[in-house]
Amino acid sequence: MPPLLNPVKRPAALGDLVYASLQQYLRSGAVAPGQPLQEVHLAEMLGVSRTPVREAMMRLASQGLLNADGRSFSVPQLTLADVDHIYEVRFLIEPEALRAVAAAAADRAVRASIDEALAAAVAAHKAGDAETFREAAAAFRVAWLALVPNPRLVRVVEQYSDHMQHIRAMTLGDPKVRWIVLKGLKQIAMALANGDGDAAAAAMHENLRQAKKAFIRASGLDKDAA
Repeated sequence: MPPLLNPVKRPAALGDLVYASLQQYLRSGAVAPGQPLQEVHLAEMLGVSRTPVREAMMRLASQGLLNADGRSFSVPQLTLADVDHIYEVRFLIEPEALRAVAAAAADRAVRASIDEALAAAVAAHKAGDAETFREAAAAFRVAWLALVPNPRLVRVVEQYSDHMQHIRAMTLGDPKVRWIVLKGLKQIAMALANGDGDAAAAAMHENLRQAKKAFIRASGLDKDAA
């Protein structure tokens, strides 16, 4: 089951906390494409007023992570063209971002969190635990992104990754897909351990290619192209 929204504390940056909570909620795959988001319900779940919830949803809509129709919001239903466009951007930026951190990641201490996330993914795959595997794969991404020195680049990578948030919920229940993802994570980790930027970039490109293919197949968009 996807995680529930928990009430947030009320420091000065309440709006940012509400935004981060809703962003994580969307990342979990808890909301299906096309499903409307109820502002009042979300505010009650978070223990806040409707204003910061509406502001957060407008912010997410400006990033393309929600559709806004008047005063209502929903998760976008991606077309095949949308997927092509999103992955075109990801193919351009994520391999290069990873290439840039490969030299630093050759240090075992620097890449410790990457190795820990990979070990968790391996254990989850062996246990057949799709939810823990999803969390480990997400932790792997967070770990290598933490090494990227350009915060603007990190935000772009995260934004376009979030556009494909439902790929995890739709595909990682399949052991074959988990095996493919795990293989990609291992290849990336090996390239980083060797400090090989070219190999890391190539491994990331292949990882994205497989993810795109899995999403298109799971969402039935391949039938639209037939």
